[in-house]
Amino acid sequence: MLHQSDEIYAAVIGLRTVRRFLPQPIGEDDLIDIIEAARWTGSSKNRQSWSFIVIRERDQLDRLAECGDFTVPIRNAPLVVAPVQHPDGYEWDMGRVAQNIMLAAAAIGVGSCPITLHREDCARRALSVPDDHACRYVVALGYPDLDAETAGRAASPMGGRKPLDELVRYERFS
Repeated sequence: MLHQSDEIYAAVIGLRTVRRFLPQPIGEDDLIDIIEAARWTGSSKNRQSWSFIVIRERDQLDRLAECGDFTVPIRNAPLVVAPVQHPDGYEWDMGRVAQNIMLAAAAIGVGSCPITLHREDCARRALSVPDDHACRYVVALGYPDLDAETAGRAASPMGGRKPLDELVRYERFS
């Protein structure tokens, strides 16, 4: 199939979650490029009702990891970006901004993993987020440890995608 941009299409369908990172810190230029892509994410009514907290300190990353149930990637990552939803923001926009962070990261060779913070009050306290703001999701970032990722994927029973005919309905669900 011919697309206006095969490269962009391939990047979207080829995006993979990375859970194992090299210990090296993310370069400042790479971080700025990722945050810049997040800043340019579209939002409902162009409100841009978000802020971004960049977490690098190991103690702070460990404290944040306590706020979710499946947070090993936070503990493995050299850096996490926490999008914070402002009171007039929409959760839909937070998903959009997280996806842009992940796509921008992949474009420059940085791996990413989206993580849910199941205990929002814990996250709010750990990050000093005001009570009327929300921080439910974060994105762990780092340069991928390709050997560990390959071994982890080979051992995982999950993979691939469901066929379209199991996912797509037309006009109505039933």
